[in-house]
Parts: sequence; C-alpha cells; structure tokens
Amino acid sequence: MSEKDFLFCVRCGAELVDKRIEGRIRRSCESCGYIAYENPVPCSAALVRKENGQILLVNRGVEPACGKWALPSGFIEIDETPWAACIRELKEETGLDGNIIRLIGVYSQKSALYKNVLIVGYEVKAKGKLIPGSDSLDAAFFPLENLPDIPFASHRKIIQDGESKAQ
Repeated sequence: MSEKDFLFCVRCGAELVDKRIEGRIRRSCESCGYIAYENPVPCSAALVRKENGQILLVNRGVEPACGKWALPSGFIEIDETPWAACIRELKEETGLDGNIIRLIGVYSQKSALYKNVLIVGYEVKAKGKLIPGSDSLDAAFFPLENLPDIPFASHRKIIQDGESKAQ
C-alpha cells in the first residue's frame, strides 16, 4: 500500500481493509460496505500540425516532466467533455484557439503520482498567436524528423498514430 491509498472510509470513517473483491485486492469498509475503487485520471492532449507538418509542443513548466517537451495536455475537469478540456488546455498552454478535427485515440500511461492516467488524443486545427501559458516555459513547432525527447509514451504514440492516420 502506498501513502496515496485510502486508509479510512469516505462514507463512515471506519478503517479500510484489504479484501479480495471482484477478483482483485481492493480497499473496502467492513462497516458500511464501501469499496475504494482506483480509477485512472482522465486527460486530454492536442496534436496540432502546421501545413508543413511541424508538430506543436510545449516545454512543461510543471511536474511531471518539468522542463521537458510534450503535447499541450492536461486534466479533464469534472464539468468538461474530453474535447472541451483539450481546447481549454491548448489555450492555457499556448495561447492558441482550436477546433477538434478528429479523435486520434485513447491511451493509458503509468504515473508515479496518479498510478495511471487515461489520455484522449485529438487532432486539432489551431489559430492565433503562439504565446506560452502560465504552466508552460515555452511553446514551439518542431519538424517531425527532429522532435525533442518527449517523456510521455502516450504523447509519442498520439504523434505516431496521428501521422499514420493523416496519410
């Protein structure tokens, strides 16, 4: 059990115990029956390409991977659709407005903090002036054949799948 696991029931406050439920060991409450399911955290990512094929990346100003290049991306808020979150994150991180062109795919990524995140990748047509946002150190377009190291396997797969679907 990690420090991020639930110790007490969110319903009644009793101590949670490990118990085999539905074929898995899960934290559960013997007092009220609550089961502390662990689900992936949902995120959206934008794949923006110029007409010359260059890919938009942001230099992350926050963890995880602070100082590394990645697709504009972030958490889906409770009151948002995945596509609305994608467009909001694009605007926050790059200053660009965007329109969803198509869904590229849905990807899973291990996370030290959240255990697992679920990333919904979209191809986006963007317009406006490129200005790094509050949680981006920089934002720039890169040729596909000369991309910097991208720390997230899911982002690399979105780029790869986005390119193969574009052809």
